[in-house]
Amino acid sequence: MTTTQPTFATHTGDFFDLEDLLSEPERGIVMRVRDFLRTQVDPIINDYWARAEFPFQIIDGFRELDIAGLMYDGLSAHRGTRLLTGFLAMEICRSDPSVNTFYGVHTGLAMGSVNRCGSDEQRRRWLPPMARMEQIGAFALTEPHGGSDVAGGLETTARRDGAGWVLNGEKKWIGNATFADLVIVWARDVEDGHVKGFVVEKDTPGFHPTKIEGKVALRAVQNANITFADCRVAEDNRLQRANTFRDTSDVLRLTRGGVAWGSVGCMMAAYELALAYAKEREQFGRPIAKFQLIQDHLATMLGNITSSLAMVVSLAHLQDRGVNQDEHSAMAKSVVTTRMRETVALAREVFGGNGILLENDVARYFADAEALYSYEGTREINQLIVGRAVTGMGAFV
Repeated sequence: MTTTQPTFATHTGDFFDLEDLLSEPERGIVMRVRDFLRTQVDPIINDYWARAEFPFQIIDGFRELDIAGLMYDGLSAHRGTRLLTGFLAMEICRSDPSVNTFYGVHTGLAMGSVNRCGSDEQRRRWLPPMARMEQIGAFALTEPHGGSDVAGGLETTARRDGAGWVLNGEKKWIGNATFADLVIVWARDVEDGHVKGFVVEKDTPGFHPTKIEGKVALRAVQNANITFADCRVAEDNRLQRANTFRDTSDVLRLTRGGVAWGSVGCMMAAYELALAYAKEREQFGRPIAKFQLIQDHLATMLGNITSSLAMVVSLAHLQDRGVNQDEHSAMAKSVVTTRMRETVALAREVFGGNGILLENDVARYFADAEALYSYEGTREINQLIVGRAVTGMGAFV
């Protein structure tokens, strides 16, 4: 990995230079990450995406960057703002959405659960090695029969048995779960009916993850179906401050905003690829960038990116002030991923037939956008969260 301090101009997709809102030390961190992604991830990711494998060798590079603990006190050389961590999510997703999903699951969902819901002792036990990426985390909430309705329909159960707990049930779509050292599992306590959180360690008897095959999006992410068959977990591994689904929602409120940031990176990458291609691709004796309809596509894409980036920057300011509500994160996730979907489709269209070739990269962003659009709350559910907030009336069923 490069040890000198790299210097880069602002991305062409950052039309209003919003990256300038970062402090100089924060920009330095972003630049180091950008250089790592350019040299270590970009040259190899298409091959791993095609084979549906994860490039485990890049974890060493992430360790050297020392960014996994930025959001948490005392776990990194620099305590990051939400603005900084948002720009990092954008940067990583601009390189590859699968890599950003791996990073976000570990640093946001898994570490966030331990930080928000763990006791002081549990945070001391698990967060430092997770920040050093010596232990990788996963987050198991979604189930075969439960996605949007898991708040009231969680089927995985936890039963108190002496000094520990016994977990039974199934989880689905769990990123990192095939190799994670620690899996945050949300299960319903059969005694009081409330959702509680548990840290299940790798190779625990009764814990069986199986890789999901045949995905057409986020192919490098190692998603798993998990079966829990009388899986015994010690009381010390129950997150001591996770007592209802409200505690789970506190974690999701912050990570949902991270998906919006990543979606900006995804559409920014697709736009920048389309812009470069339009300048060099010739038809009818001229670059296609000189055609009015192509310029309309490019201007629409750039407008989507600019308005979306402004929205997630505003969301980060709310988070840094501690006043972010569910509806703020929900609106950002819903609006930004919808604009992303349009943007990557226009970018692929600029490429014409070449847009379906993986070697031109845009196809990867086009496919991966579908997963970003769906996970961490569908558009419809997030719209209803916003609608409830502005009307005072729930309309979920």
